[in-house]
Amino acid sequence: MKPVKILIVEDESIVAMDIADKLERLGYEVSGCVDSGELAIETVAQTQPDLVLMDIVLQGDLDGIQTADHIKNNFQIPVVYLTAYADKNTLQRAKLTEPYGYLLKPFKEAELNATIEMALSRINAENKINQQLKLSEQLRQKAEQLSEIRSRYLCITSHEFRTPLSIISLSAELLKEYNDKMSTDKKNEHLNRIQRALKNINQLLEEVLTLGKAEAGQIKFYPERIELSSFCYEIIDEQLLSYHYKTEVEFLTKGECGGACMDRKLLRHILTNLISNAIKYSPDGTPVSLTLTCENNQAIFTIQDHGIGIPPQDRERLFEPFHRAINVGSIPGTGLGLAIVKQCVDLHGGEIWVESQENINGEQSGTTFTVSLPFHTKP
Repeated sequence: MKPVKILIVEDESIVAMDIADKLERLGYEVSGCVDSGELAIETVAQTQPDLVLMDIVLQGDLDGIQTADHIKNNFQIPVVYLTAYADKNTLQRAKLTEPYGYLLKPFKEAELNATIEMALSRINAENKINQQLKLSEQLRQKAEQLSEIRSRYLCITSHEFRTPLSIISLSAELLKEYNDKMSTDKKNEHLNRIQRALKNINQLLEEVLTLGKAEAGQIKFYPERIELSSFCYEIIDEQLLSYHYKTEVEFLTKGECGGACMDRKLLRHILTNLISNAIKYSPDGTPVSLTLTCENNQAIFTIQDHGIGIPPQDRERLFEPFHRAINVGSIPGTGLGLAIVKQCVDLHGGEIWVESQENINGEQSGTTFTVSLPFHTKP
């Protein structure tokens, strides 16, 4: 444990030397002896002592009380007065600076030690109280943030649920009222609408829960060794099956990825959302590519499509929850996928960036997402 550093501010050098000797015998560290308020302020700034022993009568333009007030307001370092003055006016001025002690000269070593120990005890108690207050404030702010997150997601999710619920309600009502008059094809059409709406609701719930947990800091990062090539093939197969093989996904690998260690669940969110978007926003039969490059202890995933592209005004808001580009039209989606991707990339300590050209008047278009994730050490 480091000794307590004490600065002595005393205009009489013999008295200052005597106090310094007493302090050293008591086991304290003397950070300096100065004789003026100006020097005291300068020395406090340089040495940051734990306590200042301050005489009231000093050389220079500042007396001890003015100096103590400056030190309190600018450095938050406690002061104990050592003075021969005990008149009412001096005491009243000194009290305004909220000192940690007031010791009258001449004093004995034991009295000095007792005053310092009482001051240090008060300092420790106040520090503990301040730490508890700071912790309480942090917890209060965290609670407010969590409450705000819950309220925001409840409000937005309630709004997003209305469309699929309306579809389910309308289709179910039509099937109920006109079941006998409907053709088999028409019935199947309404049943398919209900199934798609239910799928959208389920997806929305899953994504809201995932993103809400991420923003609330409730998703933990658990890296494990992953064979990245096999993992990428697995994700690609899942997405092709989900979209009924409406396109092809070309997969290329570069470099040695044997040392990859990442969070499997978070990586699945990243690749699933980016590959799904590439397929979803591309015309049928338009190829999509995934390139995996391993170099410098990091994996770089590049997902490229030749789809509708992203308008410039939407690119800055890509990772905002529920934001969708203005050109998506009737293409289904919740607007949460990229927000989840960003959270998962951040948890990996990685980076994500996008390049895109919007499809205007039939011009060449498409989007490329690049994700860089560092290799981690398995805990």
